[in-house]
Amino acid sequence: MQENYLAKWLNNELTQEELVKFKETEEYASYIKLREATNNLAAPDFNMAKAWDDLNKHKASTKKKVINLNPYKKYLGIAAAITLIIVASFLYYGNLNEEISTQYAKRTEILLPDASEVRLNADSQISYSKKNWTKKRDIALNGEAYFKVAKGKRFTVTTEQGTVTVLGTQFNVENRKGYFEVACYEGLVSVVYNKQEIKLPAGNSLVVINGELQALKIPNTKEPSWIRNESSFKSIPLKFVLDEFQRQFSIEVSTKNIDTNQLFTGSFSNTDKELALQSISTPSQIMYKLEGNKVLFYAETP
Repeated sequence: MQENYLAKWLNNELTQEELVKFKETEEYASYIKLREATNNLAAPDFNMAKAWDDLNKHKASTKKKVINLNPYKKYLGIAAAITLIIVASFLYYGNLNEEISTQYAKRTEILLPDASEVRLNADSQISYSKKNWTKKRDIALNGEAYFKVAKGKRFTVTTEQGTVTVLGTQFNVENRKGYFEVACYEGLVSVVYNKQEIKLPAGNSLVVINGELQALKIPNTKEPSWIRNESSFKSIPLKFVLDEFQRQFSIEVSTKNIDTNQLFTGSFSNTDKELALQSISTPSQIMYKLEGNKVLFYAETP
């Protein structure tokens, strides 16, 4: 039989002569039986919705493979503890939804929901929860601020270096890198530093410089000097004095051949740049060179 007889026969393309020859072959009878059998075949019905439902049931009933992590229990415990700390911090600071900050040479005043007042010094930031204020008077501070606290529930100022708690009083908190100071101007404040609680009555301050704590008397005034546009210091390393000058005037400060750890006692104006430079350089016996928005403090070499 020619190879193309079958294809032509299936497509009804055989000539009469070719059809007669094809019927005389042995394969013809087999092809007839095969065609008759396939003509009776039908595709089964397929229910898509039922199939999808069966698949989901199968997944739900399949047990997940359990991997034994016993060798890593101690690491899981550490990870859990770290996660707990992160979550707790997130919940605490995440609730502090009001945030106010100042840039160099800028200040601002804030009136809190209970009529307490905050004066924020240059390059400083506070945050608190306005929504929960009546329940919890908590403020997070980075920088320096002066507080006049209305009478009421406990009022807490939290910094990276220490925590200050009062009921109603006037006090100043400064929290800078390597420097932490709390000064009480009215009433009594409680300061927790390095897990130690210290009570500060009016007229006293607590200063921590590079981890070293000291108690000092403050001038008999009702507010810190910076509120009156003057920065004052008593036996404070020159480095912190220069940092404050930079904050108050937004001028880049650099030094050359001077000891920035030498102690400085004095003050400078926060509004008169030239006067401030002289007030710092003269008692420190150093020179300065002001060029545009930069100033260099230096000492003449012998």
